Amino acid sequence: MNILGISAFYHDSAAALIRDGKIIAAAQEERFSRKKHDERFPINAIKYCLAEGGIGKGQLDAIAFYDKPVTKFARILETYFSVAPKGLNSFMMALPIWLKQKLWIPMEIEIAMEQCGMDTPKIYFPEHHESHAASAFYPSPFQSAAVLTIDGVGEWATSTLGRGDGNKLEIISDLRFPHSLGLLYSAFTYFTGFRVNSGEYKLMGLAPYGEPRYVDLIYKNLIDVKEDGSLALNMKYFGYLDGLTMTNDKFAELFGGPARKSESEITQREMDIARSIQVVTEEIVLKMAKHLQTITGEKNLCMAGGVALNCVANGRLLREGPFENIWIQPAAGDAGGALGAAMLVWHLVNKGERNADGVHDSMQGAYLGPEFKDDDIEAYLKSKGYPAKNLVGDEWAKTLAKIIDEQNVIGLVHGRMEFGPRALGNRSIVGDARSTKMQSIMNLKIKYRESFRPFAPSCLVEKVDKFFELDTPSPYMLLVAPVRKERCLGQENMTKIPIRERINQARSDVPAITHVDYSARVQTVDRSTNPRYYDLIKAFEDRTGYGIIINTSFNVRGEPIVGSPEDAYRCFMRTEMDYLVLGSFLLNKKEQPPWAEQANWRLDYVLD
Repeated sequence: MNILGISAFYHDSAAALIRDGKIIAAAQEERFSRKKHDERFPINAIKYCLAEGGIGKGQLDAIAFYDKPVTKFARILETYFSVAPKGLNSFMMALPIWLKQKLWIPMEIEIAMEQCGMDTPKIYFPEHHESHAASAFYPSPFQSAAVLTIDGVGEWATSTLGRGDGNKLEIISDLRFPHSLGLLYSAFTYFTGFRVNSGEYKLMGLAPYGEPRYVDLIYKNLIDVKEDGSLALNMKYFGYLDGLTMTNDKFAELFGGPARKSESEITQREMDIARSIQVVTEEIVLKMAKHLQTITGEKNLCMAGGVALNCVANGRLLREGPFENIWIQPAAGDAGGALGAAMLVWHLVNKGERNADGVHDSMQGAYLGPEFKDDDIEAYLKSKGYPAKNLVGDEWAKTLAKIIDEQNVIGLVHGRMEFGPRALGNRSIVGDARSTKMQSIMNLKIKYRESFRPFAPSCLVEKVDKFFELDTPSPYMLLVAPVRKERCLGQENMTKIPIRERINQARSDVPAITHVDYSARVQTVDRSTNPRYYDLIKAFEDRTGYGIIINTSFNVRGEPIVGSPEDAYRCFMRTEMDYLVLGSFLLNKKEQPPWAEQANWRLDYVLD
């Protein structure tokens, strides 16, 4: 049975295809449209999934959309009516798109199927948080588990507690709008000058530079948290009910002045605010998890929703929480809802069986997107006149390891594209984690992004405990762990030192991936999941003694992760990367023809 899942119209629209419970393909629309966090109907992602699955006319059995649009619209109307006459401008901006598009999902789907030469099968509309919960539990390694979802808001729910067992999934309780941990975190994202729904990870990365001096103020004025993790926001300080901003003047007064303007200098206030809301978020997640474990008795936890991408909170939950094992959906945000919706139809509607082995998930490393074969890559390079060397067999890993060891930066494109916000070695920029200069070089000359942003390591799974205080795999880069103390240098408090100086401090023998608080967002690499990437890191270890490299997403700030060889080459030539790998082919920047563009491409991308 072939089931297509779709998410759309808010952020990170996506499509996923499953066949008899197995994931065949999944991808975000942004990778095809080249618009970051593209919220539009994912026609390109749908076409890819159907093509990848070889789905012809009459072969698609069901479609699942990841939420209930009518219920969500009813919540929006009720919210506006409750605050009227305030919020009129916001209401007038929202209403046309709802009446024109968001209430007409079945018609959008029928049009898409016509464009794909397909008939429209039966369409299902699970609830938003049901889709999140399904994306967390069904692909997980666990036959039974507690399920925690936390995000901004779906229809009404903002977080849910649930339990999965076999092919069954039950939502036990929920927290309802406007009280939301995700919206609270987004309010602080907005106030510190970053973009909501895309800048939350910047806020998380900024937090270690500050002190938690506003924690008590947050608890006293903004939020009431119960022991079970349920919460109530003091809506006097927030603008998202009746205005066009997340926070209001009362919020600004509480924190000593207006919100930081985007692109302006980051001050100690923003650092301290970031640290404070991060601490509050972690404490609430821990309380929710403790309560969930108490009511379910489960030893395993599955997580999804945008807040599940807060890998610092996840790391603390793993170390301090009540669960023995944690599994987080790698596409935890709205994109993963497409996959969860399809799985709900298979397991709950069609009673599809499910047998988890307790060890392996069914996400296939999240490598679920398009792949480009060497023959096609070679044809592309020849048609453009781009010189390249074909690396055969073991030569591929050994050559790249040597290039990295020589302090070069490589753009890496091979195998199937990753599903979710993290590049996991197939659409990545890689470099030497031992370098004291690599963080600044990559941030300022390649990624064109804020210099405080940390880089993640890719580490051989069997060597992770040699570098980090972590004794479990982290294949999806969703856990932050401390660097082992014996590897750290000078762990004095540096909060009094200017941020630009702190960034360039060598904090361990792998300084390029060691954040200011001596932690790292870890990706473990297993040969069974990604043999080629594993072999590259192993070849680097054989050469240097370090089974670890830098891994950051292959894109510049504001641009989606590259999808195709053409995307990759364009990004390669626009930046100061030294080498590009397309499948088996190695391209040296010095050998490429001159690159010229008519327009200033940075205007399209870097202001995200």
